[in-house]
Amino acid sequence: MKLSASPTYGLIACILLVSAPHADHLPLWISAECGALLLWRAWLARSGKALPPRWLLLGITVLSVMAIAVSFRSLFGREVGVTLLILLSALKLLELKAVRDATIVVYLSCFIIITNFFYSQSIPTALFMLATLLVILATWVHLQTGGLAFKPRLRIGGMLLLQAIPLSLILFVLFPRVQGPLWGLPQDAYASSGLSDTMSPGSMSKLSLNDAVAFRASFDGTVPSRDKMYWRGPVLWDFDGTTWKRGHYATTRTGVLEDSGIPLGHTVTLEPHNKRWLFALDMPDKLSIPYVLTPDFQLLNDKAVNTRLRYHADSFLGYRANPDETPQQLQRALALPRGLNPQAQQLAEDWRQQHPHDDAAIVREVLQYFNQGGYVYTLEPPLLGMNGIDEFLFQSKQGFCEHYAGSFVYLLRAAGVPARVVTGYQGGEYNALGDYYILRQSDAHAWAEVWLGERGWVRYDPTAAIAPARIESGVFAAVGNPAILPFMLRDPPPWLRALRFNLDAMTNRWNQWVLGYNEETQFAFLTRLGMEDISWQKMALNMLAGIFTLVGIFTLLMLRRLVARQTDPVQFVWLKLCRKLEKTGLPRMAHEGPLDYAARVGAAHPEIAASMNDLAARYVALRYRAPSDNNALLAFKRAVSSFRV
Repeated sequence: MKLSASPTYGLIACILLVSAPHADHLPLWISAECGALLLWRAWLARSGKALPPRWLLLGITVLSVMAIAVSFRSLFGREVGVTLLILLSALKLLELKAVRDATIVVYLSCFIIITNFFYSQSIPTALFMLATLLVILATWVHLQTGGLAFKPRLRIGGMLLLQAIPLSLILFVLFPRVQGPLWGLPQDAYASSGLSDTMSPGSMSKLSLNDAVAFRASFDGTVPSRDKMYWRGPVLWDFDGTTWKRGHYATTRTGVLEDSGIPLGHTVTLEPHNKRWLFALDMPDKLSIPYVLTPDFQLLNDKAVNTRLRYHADSFLGYRANPDETPQQLQRALALPRGLNPQAQQLAEDWRQQHPHDDAAIVREVLQYFNQGGYVYTLEPPLLGMNGIDEFLFQSKQGFCEHYAGSFVYLLRAAGVPARVVTGYQGGEYNALGDYYILRQSDAHAWAEVWLGERGWVRYDPTAAIAPARIESGVFAAVGNPAILPFMLRDPPPWLRALRFNLDAMTNRWNQWVLGYNEETQFAFLTRLGMEDISWQKMALNMLAGIFTLVGIFTLLMLRRLVARQTDPVQFVWLKLCRKLEKTGLPRMAHEGPLDYAARVGAAHPEIAASMNDLAARYVALRYRAPSDNNALLAFKRAVSSFRV
């Protein structure tokens, strides 16, 4: 069947809505070309001109595919697949001739909707895609019905969406979750963000300008004070003069905690960051998911964290970590590059001469040096050269946490005290609506650990000696120029902060109950509903039973509407009169017309004969003779209402 011009605008809107969110991550020329193709098709529909010839469309297609291959250096992968799908859908609009072609465009629009969730699965994305699906359904209804106006089409599309909600809930709750490719995404679907396994001047200060959520944490019982909230991440050992790196472990022995006391339980919901490390309160002991604990107490997942991960962790706030550390690890904790930073080396040697056998005293010397040396905590430190430690300690005296942690460890190593850099997050923003803490990338932090013999590895934070407000209140309270921070990291109005907390609480629920509805969560939820001996076979049977029940209910409702008789307003008023008379013992016979019925009632009750004949005459006139007259109908209603037998 030939396609009319009217539905074309709806199809253009469908492709535009499903493709618009991709403009943020696709090449600019792709967005420009697709926009030009859609404008071209809209102009053709408005002007009534013929569609472009096949040879022209084929040439555009070939050139575009070649350009995509050059831009992405491949014709495979997620990015290329999405790009090709959007481009070919736009080109398909330029060859629409029949309803069959338009139906294909509708199906392509539905498929492109799914690709938007490759990049974002947030609540705003879901709501936008739901609105887009409504437009697609309204366009599909237009293709099937033709003459309906926009509002009726939209209403029918909305009814279809509402009818699909119960079915979608059954499929969501009962469809067996399977770990593996069915629920996964290609490896190139994820971008790396957050902490890395290296640290150089500027790396932490750059993260402090990012207010994206790194993870959320809730505590089982007593919540530690903010100055004790150190969330352990990568541990850095090797230093080349500029950059600190994790390096290779000199032992395979797992870290040992002694005198650790009672563990503190907490639950972490970790955002994907495309690295293996997990985060827990320092010092971590064990997790509820499979994990690896390195010799320096870093938690690692078995693979890169490419999906949101939720786990329970136990940690100790008081402990002795590896008091019998291996000589190989201690040797790593003393290594420094040669020929660099002579002033720092000399300063450390002086401290060692003052305290030849007291490592703890040297630590106190370094902290006091930072505290009384006129150092400034800033997000905008000057650039450093080859002897960066010397330039920072004796010239600029301006830096962020990576400068202080790196210099602190360097000075201790130069004095012969084993030390290492630890990175992670510090503090957290409490959200009372969900009773959890939000750790953002801006909370990224670096501190140090020093090995002090029988005390083991002891945490020291040199930043606390420079800017204690950073540890107690956050970055905003510590930096001298908070204007460079994102707006919400400064001091937003209370109403705006409350709104942000509300939105984050909604997001947290969405993450846990929708995006985090995995196999484990599904089994726990179905168990609470009373389902026992859960298996995928039982879930499949229950799912099919629920689907058939819903389909049966919808079918009965539709059949009921088909057989229901529509009563016009005039007949409705007449039937009301008939019910009044029926209560007096004068029911209307099925074969009896209105005038014959009025005559029989009048014979039985002569006192109302005139009124009854008048009402019957009005009914006949309104129903069979006179055109629709609202005033006459209202008068008829009033007369019936006042009629008494």
